[in-house]
Amino acid sequence: MTAPGLASRFAPSPSGRLHRGHAFSALTAAETAREIGGRFVLRIEDIDAERCRPQFEAAIYEDLAWLGLDWERPVRRQSEHLADYAAALERLRALGLVYRCFRTRRELLDDIGRAPHEPQAVFVGAPLPAEEEARRLAAGQAFAWRLSLAAARAALGPAFDRLTFTELGRGPEGQTGPQTARPDQAGDVVLARKDLGVAYHLAVVVDDAAQAISHVVRGEDLFEAVHVQRLLQALLDLPTPLYRHHRLLLGPDGKRLAKRDRAETLAEIRGRGVSAAALRASLGFA
Repeated sequence: MTAPGLASRFAPSPSGRLHRGHAFSALTAAETAREIGGRFVLRIEDIDAERCRPQFEAAIYEDLAWLGLDWERPVRRQSEHLADYAAALERLRALGLVYRCFRTRRELLDDIGRAPHEPQAVFVGAPLPAEEEARRLAAGQAFAWRLSLAAARAALGPAFDRLTFTELGRGPEGQTGPQTARPDQAGDVVLARKDLGVAYHLAVVVDDAAQAISHVVRGEDLFEAVHVQRLLQALLDLPTPLYRHHRLLLGPDGKRLAKRDRAETLAEIRGRGVSAAALRASLGFA
């Protein structure tokens, strides 16, 4: 029997085949669900239509079933919920918390490159004057919707500096327990683009709330993402889950396993005759 209101999730993108790192993350999320007596939820993060493919989504189901996992149905696919993200963006827009940014990626890189003594420099902008914005829109210039940190701070007042979240796993420096959110370190992040419709930060907080996720389980490379996501939760009046960031699996070269580096896939491991039980044991799962 599952406890009401408790759930963990595994949220892969169908842009390639799963590898050992994905297996470790999925098994960790499933283990967390068992520990809390909650639901294990699978989400397909397929908003990037250029990179995501149906055959990779089918392969995700195949690989997870081979690992011995079962998950809640129906599976939430982000591409089927664009209206949810548009509604959240519209709410932020109506509150004056986002603005159109017409800077190209090259212009942004050039700007950050002008701050050699600030390697972690981030972009902070402001809305254009109404007439200039109207001119650019009439000319068909592309833009992104950015979250205004200045507007968010003004909207939340002193509460902006009191935003917190709880880390059950470990951050990159071993952080565990209550954490102070510092969304200002991310700058004015992109929440939506014309070519994508919605960006990761906005989609994930909407999804986690919609699926009643109580425990977000993911790799420690996403620890810093919590800061801006915690801010979005506050601005949209969404619940804040508990977070568990797990270690990353590394390849022989010491780099974390990644699709782009052609890490050995679960299908290839299966093809070598390795059993699911053997792989689970090698990852520390009975």
